[in-house]
Amino acid sequence: MLKSIDLMYQAMLAELRQRSLDAAWSADFPSDGRFTPLTVKQRRYWYFDRPDGKGGRTRDYVGPASDPEIAKRVEEFKAQKDDLQARRRMVSTLTREGGMVAPDRMSGDVIEALASGGLFRLRGILIGTIAFHTYAGVLSVRLPGHSIMTGDADVAQDFAVSREVGDSMPPILQLLQSVDPTFRPVPHRSGQAAFSSFQNKNSYKVEFLTNRSSDDYMDQPARMPALGGASADPLRFLDFLIRDPVRTVVLHKSGIPVTVPDPSRYAVHNLIVASRRHNDGQSAVKRDKDIRQAGILFEAILQTRRSSDLALVYNEAWQRGDAWRAGIRAGAAMLPDEGRKHLKACLRTGAVEIDEDVSLPF
Repeated sequence: MLKSIDLMYQAMLAELRQRSLDAAWSADFPSDGRFTPLTVKQRRYWYFDRPDGKGGRTRDYVGPASDPEIAKRVEEFKAQKDDLQARRRMVSTLTREGGMVAPDRMSGDVIEALASGGLFRLRGILIGTIAFHTYAGVLSVRLPGHSIMTGDADVAQDFAVSREVGDSMPPILQLLQSVDPTFRPVPHRSGQAAFSSFQNKNSYKVEFLTNRSSDDYMDQPARMPALGGASADPLRFLDFLIRDPVRTVVLHKSGIPVTVPDPSRYAVHNLIVASRRHNDGQSAVKRDKDIRQAGILFEAILQTRRSSDLALVYNEAWQRGDAWRAGIRAGAAMLPDEGRKHLKACLRTGAVEIDEDVSLPF
């Protein structure tokens, strides 16, 4: 069984998440500005106005007025205080004593730079292995450290969100070069003058993905107005992965508040993605990683009594059609015996809890 994180460290992580969010909020929204509500296409959003130093004002997107956490922040932001050293000590305690694992320094620095540039404020979502790493805190279990080593950072943003928020990050290349000056845009395989990935001299890659995934858009970089000049590659099944994301924290320096996919969606999505990878070279390595991470999450979800969450999102994927079912079946067949056992138990238990039948892929 996976070992649970002690309650003391769970409480510390929750406090770190709150303090990190407070600090990020204070940095984004200083006290000399003001929040302004605007209605766009019959939906109400918060924006933040502040002096631009030239006698005018700038306006940044904050988020939907319907988000209760944002509404609370609007009321309290002037009272926020940052305690950098205390948060650094909390991160150190969680990683050295609490059994949680920090990302490698390059990954942490890249995510920190993107976060400071407004990625998560603009509803970007951290996906891939670095997101998997954060599920130790979300699920309150210790995840095997060997499963989180990575040489890249993957980021997703909804296509419609990027086009409609009316705001943008600073140039992505500029943010990445503040971490490592050797970062350069990677020419897109389509030959178009657009860049959806960036790489440094050590082959560390940062890639941007989106959910504009019909056949008409495959292999064509999507222009993303909110991503500071970066485009994004359409990826099949991504809309399922990034629906209803969760907030958590990356244990780097003083803590970085991030948004990641729901862990149940991540696990099911990994099965489908693994089924579509090739059997050779780097693709096979990624496929094995996808399956290993899915199996770990099925065990953690079962152990933490979240089977109904998994059953609901699994059923959602299963009902999306034959291609989805084929992917789930093929991915589930790759799971080791223990992984299949945990998946079966999750679905059977979850179906009972939600009083709904689910289709087993076995």
